[in-house]
Amino acid sequence: MVRDTDLVSVQEVRTKVEAAWTAFQAYSRFNQQQVDRVVEAMAAAGRAQAKVLAEMAVEETKYGNVQDKIAKNLLNSDLLARAIRGMKTVGVLRELPEQKLVEIGVPVGVVAAVLPTTNPTSTAIFKSLISLKAGNAVVISPHPRAAKCTAYTAELLHRAAVEAGAPEGVVQCIANPTMESTHALMKHERVALILATGGQAMVRAAYSSGKPAFGVGPGNVPVYIDRTADVADAVEKVVAGKKFDYGTVCSSEQTLVAEEPLREAVLAELKRAKACLLSAAQQQALIQVLLKDNYRINPECVGQSPLRIAEMAGFEVPADTSILVVEIQGVGKAHPLSVEKLSPVLALYFVRDPAAAMEACEGLLRFGGLGHTCVIYSKDEARIREFALRMPAMRVLVNTSAPQGSTGVTTNLLPSMTLGCGAMGGNITGDNVGPLHLINIKRLAYGVRTAEEALPIPAEFRDEPARPRAAMPVAAQPALLDRRMIAEAVEQYLAERGGSRLAGGAAAAAGRPAAVSSAALGNVAAQVVDRFIACRRTRASSQPPACLAQCPCLAPTEAAAAPDVPAPQAPVPEAPAPRAPEVIIADFVCESDVRAAIDQHRKIYTGPRTIVTPAARELAQQYDVLVVARR
Repeated sequence: MVRDTDLVSVQEVRTKVEAAWTAFQAYSRFNQQQVDRVVEAMAAAGRAQAKVLAEMAVEETKYGNVQDKIAKNLLNSDLLARAIRGMKTVGVLRELPEQKLVEIGVPVGVVAAVLPTTNPTSTAIFKSLISLKAGNAVVISPHPRAAKCTAYTAELLHRAAVEAGAPEGVVQCIANPTMESTHALMKHERVALILATGGQAMVRAAYSSGKPAFGVGPGNVPVYIDRTADVADAVEKVVAGKKFDYGTVCSSEQTLVAEEPLREAVLAELKRAKACLLSAAQQQALIQVLLKDNYRINPECVGQSPLRIAEMAGFEVPADTSILVVEIQGVGKAHPLSVEKLSPVLALYFVRDPAAAMEACEGLLRFGGLGHTCVIYSKDEARIREFALRMPAMRVLVNTSAPQGSTGVTTNLLPSMTLGCGAMGGNITGDNVGPLHLINIKRLAYGVRTAEEALPIPAEFRDEPARPRAAMPVAAQPALLDRRMIAEAVEQYLAERGGSRLAGGAAAAAGRPAAVSSAALGNVAAQVVDRFIACRRTRASSQPPACLAQCPCLAPTEAAAAPDVPAPQAPVPEAPAPRAPEVIIADFVCESDVRAAIDQHRKIYTGPRTIVTPAARELAQQYDVLVVARR
């Protein structure tokens, strides 16, 4: 019988989400003590099998090395478990008696956990632990190239949870993952929230699923060594971070930036750390094998040893080589090795001064690593603060290796395998994601004041009965004035302003002298005249303006008369149509170009020879920025 793999995997998603949902109905009633017992049991199982899981991951994916993957597994099953021990996540989280507020943790439900191929077992441990610590159930969608080791890890954690009292089905894993099954999981009505780790397409799909989602962006981590730094210590830590698991951590170092006076010291320390500085010819050969079209990294080079990558590029390096180093002359489109390399390849860039170093580090982040991580080695606290304030990154690490610092191993950041890049990186958070991101907080709030006490309304805004208006003096009431007296006042007032515009003169028509005492009329006459002038200046219309119809100084026939009509004017010749703006076709488009276009509400025109980086294309598709020019 022929089986459709996609249909089978989608049906598997439906079955396992329902099982997780059923388990959640029971697990959501667990108190904090019961939840913690389950999480501790899962963590213990992960620690006990850390080496086995690492070996399975390397064997199946061919990425990284066993020793470092053991460390990743222990990061989550040991360090993370200790960091969240005692953290309140369900039930009453805290009480604020002075404010009469009580905060209550509420689990979100079923969490969809999408995993990468670079860290399959460690990420499975991480997402399972934080999901169940928050009182949720979890359904894991592994990468197809890491399905076996991920499924084994999930079942290991599931059995430990059940033995500790959790309901059957609280941890689920898709055994036959496909692209269709992953999309079905993210859009399933029972799924409450998505934890997505993977490529930009996967993260974009998570954000467009209609569900709350935590995704991460790519990392292009710059490392700045300034003149006050301990160069030997700094270079040693940079190499240690870059070679860790053969560069598969998204926060591993990508480009070392140093000032020219440090050149000899930096090169000497790199040599001491067994880093191999490539020649110009070797660098060109490396580019050919490491980078594909649109500056995508060749998947065959991801997570490979430096010896293997050198062999693929056609040259040899010493057997004890820790990393490959390539010196570049700038950052951006013209310097392809300034991108994220996902391998033990480190770019090296020397600059003239601190200002140029700052500019280079910011440029590296904008060239594919917005919001992620950056590092500075320095003893100058003012320089460190300046660097932190300027860099568009959510994690600014000081005097520590990037992978270990960003994930909370060598810093007091929360141990995490999901590192948010914030709004600048297109993510919902810039935090190291943990259990508290996977709960909602209900608040019990007691009344402590009346609305009137909280928001007193000023006297002038109060809705009070209107006071009776004081009667005006008889002499000041326009309705009681003699009509001829008003007309004479109008005539005199206009004469004083440059001549009467009343036909025949109001005074002559009345048969009375033109002079009228302004003192006798007071301000009332002046106000009437001002209204009259304003009305006369109103353009002609099909209906007379309301002010003319109501003006007390005009007879009905005068109020209804049409205002002055301006003389006809010669037709104005039409201006020539503006010329269409010239379309400029870009030769290269990166992520920062797309973000700039989004901010400026403009399009980027591309042609058949335009190179567009993957991150730029994926972001541009969300906002319809790219336009294919046709000439």
